[in-house]
This record gives sequence, structure tokens and C-alpha cells, in this order.
Amino acid sequence: MPIKGVEIGQEFRFAKTVGEADVTLFAGLTGDFSDTHINEQYMQEKSSIGTRIAHGALLVGYMSTASTISIAHVIHRTDLDEFPVSAGYDRIRFIRPVLLGDTVTVIYKVTEIDEEKRRSIADMDVINQRGEVVAAGRHIMKWAKKLSVK
Repeated sequence: MPIKGVEIGQEFRFAKTVGEADVTLFAGLTGDFSDTHINEQYMQEKSSIGTRIAHGALLVGYMSTASTISIAHVIHRTDLDEFPVSAGYDRIRFIRPVLLGDTVTVIYKVTEIDEEKRRSIADMDVINQRGEVVAAGRHIMKWAKKLSVK
């Protein structure tokens, strides 16, 4: 039986300029206060990059936002008997650093549907404003039976 609301080739996007507040707040939320993210002087003196970079896990958060956008059009449909739930991320790679001030766009594209396992898989590329891929991965969406609400 086909999974309603998802088709191979569907594409969804989320774009965000990575700012000072994003990196600082993310450091506070996660406890990741690495000098690579919060110490400009350190990065100027010690790194080949020359400036602070965003957390890789922050990019995974943006990937999660794109996956949420991918299901926004179906989660409230009354004709669905299944509900999409994130089952995880696979093959996450951080390819290039993301600098504060970069605008990144997550491109979330459904590439596989496994009707037997009731899941869909999407490839995700995160590109910067120069068109460079800065991160990539795959997302697995599980289509679980809806609970009946009385």
C-alpha cells in the first residue's frame, strides 16, 4: 500500500543566515563552548580558517527543520491513517566550514520510499551562498500508524 503524502522527487528547502546569536545560543544550549565557535582571537591566531565557525550539530538542526517542512503539508490531513515521525539521520558529513554570516540552504529531497518498512528516505545537501556544499546526509522518516482519538 502506498504511503500517502510522500513521493519520490519531492523537494523542500530551508534557508537561514547563521548569525552571532545562533552560534552563541547553540553553545549555551549544548554546552559546546569550543574556541572554534566562540573565540574569534583564537581562530585568527591558531586556525587556517581565520574566523569562528558554526557548530556542525547546528546544521543538523537546520536539516531537522527541513524535514519538518517536508511533512507540514500532510500532518493535519484527516484522510491519513499514518503519521510521519523522524527515525533518524544517516551518513552526516560536514564538508566545509560554515562561517558566521554565511547563508545556508538545506535542500531536502525524497529519494526512496520503502512501502514494506513504511519509511521514506531523503537526501539532504546544505549549500552556502556561494553554491558550495557544506554538509550532507540522509534522513529517514517513519510512517507510523495513527492512534485513534476518541
